[in-house]
Order: sequence, then C-alpha cells, then structure tokens
Amino acid sequence: MTDEAMSPLRRRMIEDMTVRKFVEKTQKDYVRHVKDLTAFLRRSPDTAEAEDLRRYQLHLTDSGARPPTINSAVSALRFFFSVTLDRPEVTKRLTFVAEPRRIPIVLSPEEVARFLEAAPGPKYKAALSAAYGAGLRVSEVVALKVSDIDSKRMLLRIEQGKGRKDRFAMLSPQLLELLRDWWRIAHPQIWLFPGQNPVNHLTTRQLNRAVHAAAHMAEITKRVTPHTLRHSFATHLLEQNIDIRVIQVLLGHAKLDTTALYTRVATNTIREVMSPLDRLTPLRATSDKPAA
Repeated sequence: MTDEAMSPLRRRMIEDMTVRKFVEKTQKDYVRHVKDLTAFLRRSPDTAEAEDLRRYQLHLTDSGARPPTINSAVSALRFFFSVTLDRPEVTKRLTFVAEPRRIPIVLSPEEVARFLEAAPGPKYKAALSAAYGAGLRVSEVVALKVSDIDSKRMLLRIEQGKGRKDRFAMLSPQLLELLRDWWRIAHPQIWLFPGQNPVNHLTTRQLNRAVHAAAHMAEITKRVTPHTLRHSFATHLLEQNIDIRVIQVLLGHAKLDTTALYTRVATNTIREVMSPLDRLTPLRATSDKPAA
C-alpha cells in the first residue's frame, strides 16, 4: 500500500492518540504495528476482518515474537480498529499473551560497589548511583533536572514517571554528595545529566552503554542492565527488613503484587525465616526394632 493511501489513516490515528495524550514512543510503536499489519495483508488495514487479525497474531507467534511484542501489537490494533475506525468487533479474536514472571537478576552489595567504582567517569558514576541509590528507572535517571534535587528535604522529584505520574524518591546523603561532586565538575544548568548537546539530556542508550562498560570493567559475569540496579535497590531494602509497602511507594509501583516479586530473590529474608518444622518438639529417628 502506498504512503499516500496510508496518510489519511495514519494522520487520523495519530490525532486520536494525541487527543488521549499518548507519549511519543507509544505513538511510534502503535503506528509501526499498523504498518506491519499492512505489510502482512498487502492491502489497506481498514479492510481487515476478524479472521485477518487472527491470522496475523498467529503469524507473530510462528515468527518467534516474544509476549511483550505480541501484546504491544494487540494493544495497537485494538486502538486502531476500536477508536480510529470505530470497528471494535474486528478485534474480538485478538488475545493478550501471558508473560512468564522471571526472577530478576540482582547484584550483591559488594558487586554494586565494584560496579559503581568502575563507572566510566563522574557523570556516569553519579547517574548509576542515582539508579541504585534511589531505585530509579533508566528513563527517570536521564530526565532528572538540577531543580529536582531537594537537599533540605532529602528528596528527588520524579516528574512524569511510568504511568505519567509524579512522585518523590529518596535522596541518601552519599548520593547527594556524588551529585554535588558532579555538579562542581560540570555545572549543569537544566538537565542534571546533559547529553553531548546540553540542550538535551543523556539518552537511555548512552546510559545503557555505560552500564555494559562498568560491568565489564568490574568483571561481573551476570547480565547487567540499568534496571538491574533498580532490582538490586528493592531487594537490598527488603533484606534490611524494610516494609514492602514502603518499598512499593519508593519504586512508584501501582500494585503491591509487582513489588512482591522481590520477595523471591531476597535471600537473606528467606534464610532468616524459621521453618515451622523447627518449632516442633525435636523429632527422633524411628527405631527399626518393634515395640516390646
């Protein structure tokens, strides 16, 4: 299908998403999914029927697409047909795929210390320390502004985190000192961690590269990503017996079930729990000899 034929549909879909204040990344993802459907059908997507969409989801599964990709496509197509085309009945055969809940990779406190010391430069050391010390998402770290640091109340203001929600994160004394050291070196004006062009902040891709470089220098064999630091923050707090509901607030989780995932990797907590077997009267091995 030609771009000219697609343009009116694309324009209308983008307008529908803009009215609902979808973020730019979501808009790009949704448009891409509709383009992929168009390529699969080899005709205009507004001509698709329920059976076409069922075949397309089967195609995604057979081609090895992972559950997050399939679910993103389902969300995009449901929006396109239900909102933009006002044909919700077409999507009745689309279904979301359950995602396996995997235990997150967590660094030990000693590994975190080695990792942060191996960060490539003071900017990245401060940024990665913020990810671990405040439990921030990578998108929240790079978007920090100088004005978000509240040293009097020892808080970090997080603007428009996941779910387009503002919240406060903890600011530890050691993290504050690292951020001040970085400020003395670079004197950032708006963005706390500016990119190569100071008008823009550091990109998540740049921070990702710094994470891989630090893990390599620290000789950490685990698969480390920026989110590993957030996982480690939550797990280490849980192992310090911090109430899980407090950790939920610090992480900005909407549901406690999401935070509860960390109870599966808090090994100190598991080791400290006494088995109910140990509370019983000591058991004696049964004798092979019959009673007299």
